[in-house]
Amino acid sequence: MVTARKSARRKGEATTIDEVARLAGVSPMTVSRVVNGRVHVRESTRERVMRAVKQLGYTPNLAASSLAAAQTTRIALVYTNPSEGYLRQLLVGALRGSARAAVQLVVDAWDEVDPAAEREAARTLARSVAGVILPPPLCESPTVIAELVEAGVPVVAIASGREESAISRVRIDDFLASREITRHLIGLGHRRFGFIQGHPNQTASARRFEGFSAALEEAGIALEPTWVQPGEFTYRSGLKAAEKLLARKQRPSAIFASNDDMAAAAISVAHRRGLDVPRDLSVVGFDDTSAATNVWPELTTVRQPIAAMADTAVDILMRGIRRQDATPVDKVLAHTLVKRGSVAKPPVL
Repeated sequence: MVTARKSARRKGEATTIDEVARLAGVSPMTVSRVVNGRVHVRESTRERVMRAVKQLGYTPNLAASSLAAAQTTRIALVYTNPSEGYLRQLLVGALRGSARAAVQLVVDAWDEVDPAAEREAARTLARSVAGVILPPPLCESPTVIAELVEAGVPVVAIASGREESAISRVRIDDFLASREITRHLIGLGHRRFGFIQGHPNQTASARRFEGFSAALEEAGIALEPTWVQPGEFTYRSGLKAAEKLLARKQRPSAIFASNDDMAAAAISVAHRRGLDVPRDLSVVGFDDTSAATNVWPELTTVRQPIAAMADTAVDILMRGIRRQDATPVDKVLAHTLVKRGSVAKPPVL
């Protein structure tokens, strides 16, 4: 006697949107967009969702859809190894924006995620959130961005200098800001410059060096190649770079570090070598994080409105999520040159 195979699903039990999302490898929000005929979903994603819908026999439940829409939307801020001051301002802005938008902010640290594992981490994240904010350096990870976009999850990159047609970004003009602070030093009479670069995998590093170089060229000042030292946006890398710059027989009269952590390190090295800042050496940074005012003398720096950038990123993200408007936005916020005690006229030789 042949008996009928027992169904894994109880009779009358409907397939859920979460099951469709898991099978398709996307977020429930993306499934909702597809089954409701929303635009701005990749065709490959739409096809994958519809195959899952057909395979599972999913029928949208209008009452359940209404209930889901009333629930709090989840968005994520994902970071990896930023400076504490930078992260603090990111969180302030993201929390402010998410509170105003009445959404749940998920903060996820990927410090221990190997680059090879980023793809799977992005796929997992895409299944649980409606949108993602990516600060540096993840804002320029092709792997992470491609996975999130493929899953139909809106993305806003913070402080990225790389143009991405599929995602939005919020930034300042690093080139103009760097050129402005360099012109300030030149205006005080400085002609011998040391420069500490940022992390090589971030376009902001290159743009800051380009702005610095442009200001020197305008003033007819030759840049000594050995006075350009590599850095990684960390205090420790700033120490190493400053040691090399200040160990020279003829040292620079001013050091431009690509962020405040490295500039603070340069001041520490100067003090250890018996140099007075700013009488013997002027030092400038970039970002205006807490590191700028936790050193003596306090840093002259470029204020990058990090909290406002994160706040704006939430706003852009929510417009895309709630209005199904996925048109990428490139929002450039204003920077400010903040003059403090770490800069003076160069010493008379």
